[in-house]
Amino acid sequence: MLIKILVVLAVVVVVVALLAALQAGTYRVVRTAVLAAPPAKIFVHTNDLHSYQTWNPFGKSDSAATYTYEGPATGVGSVLKWSSSGQTGAGTMTNVESRTNELVRYRLVFIRPMAGTGEMAFTLQPQGAQTLIIWSMEGDKSYLAKLMGLFMSMDKMLGGAFERGLGELKTIVEKEATH
Repeated sequence: MLIKILVVLAVVVVVVALLAALQAGTYRVVRTAVLAAPPAKIFVHTNDLHSYQTWNPFGKSDSAATYTYEGPATGVGSVLKWSSSGQTGAGTMTNVESRTNELVRYRLVFIRPMAGTGEMAFTLQPQGAQTLIIWSMEGDKSYLAKLMGLFMSMDKMLGGAFERGLGELKTIVEKEATH
């Protein structure tokens, strides 16, 4: 009986390991929102990491996190570093591309709780008196991330935070636009 249980357990472990190995090697999460403001009013909140922190949903989720800034105040070369013993972990976010009122792209380096890299972008598309903002994040998945992906998707893990962040940004930008 014990041998049968061990064989079944071994088969389950092998199947789960194979399923994890067959998962996609990359992830991409995208959320959008339409804000009642021109791109210039939104751009300042995506290109300036200090301003980004006022609506960043990840920065609000861990009160133990500390943040430091390096490089220029805004634009290419500006850096945000975070560290926490809590759920936020540690990492670096560096502005690698900035096209005024159109696009801001960041390189992400995650140190813990799981090492990895990714890219995050904010794309702004004018729509009359409004602007469509597209928040995207993509990167490679380690084997551990693939294994976790069998039970929870990156889209579900990050998508809700993106939606909250875009909601906060909408509130901030639209309030500014009326003043």
